[in-house]
Amino acid sequence: MTNLFRKKKSINRPTGFDVVIGSIMIIIIIATLYPFLNVLAISLNDSVDTAKGGLHILPREFTFANYIEIFSNNDQLLLAFTNSVLRTVIGTIAGVLCTCVMAYVISRKDFIFRKHLTTLLIVTMYVSGGLIPGYILIRNLGLINSFAVYIIPALLSAFNVIVIRSFIDSLPDALEESAKIDGANDFVIFYKIIMPLCIPAIATIALFIAVGQWNSWFDTYLYARGNVNLTTLQYELMKILDNASAQSTGNVSNSAMEQLNAGKTTPESIKMAITIIATVPILLVYPFLQKYFVSGLTLGAVKN
Repeated sequence: MTNLFRKKKSINRPTGFDVVIGSIMIIIIIATLYPFLNVLAISLNDSVDTAKGGLHILPREFTFANYIEIFSNNDQLLLAFTNSVLRTVIGTIAGVLCTCVMAYVISRKDFIFRKHLTTLLIVTMYVSGGLIPGYILIRNLGLINSFAVYIIPALLSAFNVIVIRSFIDSLPDALEESAKIDGANDFVIFYKIIMPLCIPAIATIALFIAVGQWNSWFDTYLYARGNVNLTTLQYELMKILDNASAQSTGNVSNSAMEQLNAGKTTPESIKMAITIIATVPILLVYPFLQKYFVSGLTLGAVKN
């Protein structure tokens, strides 16, 4: 009995392979977290002290001055943050709804255009009309300098539709058949049976759409630049990055140089603070959807 206990105890000891794998994973974690922690430290550190260099993962002179400077002297940034939140919430809800409806339609075996629409969707994943035709289309639709330009063009994504459709195809056909026997039509089946069962896939697609909407700035640059009330946080961040690059090369305006000489902020500190402002909302949302993420992508990937 003693020898058997010792054998069982030795089995639980980590092997050399486990130590190597664990060490590699720790290195990967450190390499992944360090850039974010460094950005956070710079954003929370005094800007003049940051210019001295040597700052790693902890601020030397802790302060919220960089964040206060951003929100107190830039009313446009607060408006941009509001617009980004609105487009993310509205765009995600509308995108998920349209994606689910489209996926449910092409998943129906009795739909005669099922293969044709699926083929058309797949083609759009590899072939694009290009930037100029896309701009002409948006202009002809009357979406230039309109909030709808953030929502309507992003309602459908071929990849998202395929993911949801594959998930629906993996569901048992008996669920739909039993619902039809009870007198349910397609709308009832979709909202009361299919949608609740597709929560993992829907959460995954919602995360894709939300991240895309939140990080998007190029559509603001192309289609909404003429309306200052439609600016977004990422677009303002892009402009600040350009200004910081201009300052580093010496192409800086007199007013910007006066602010810099006054010791209020530096381009590097402001850039890092806005990066944190743009990143934190997604980091707060992701943990709530993480448990659905892998299952949403893999459950419908293989059909028996």
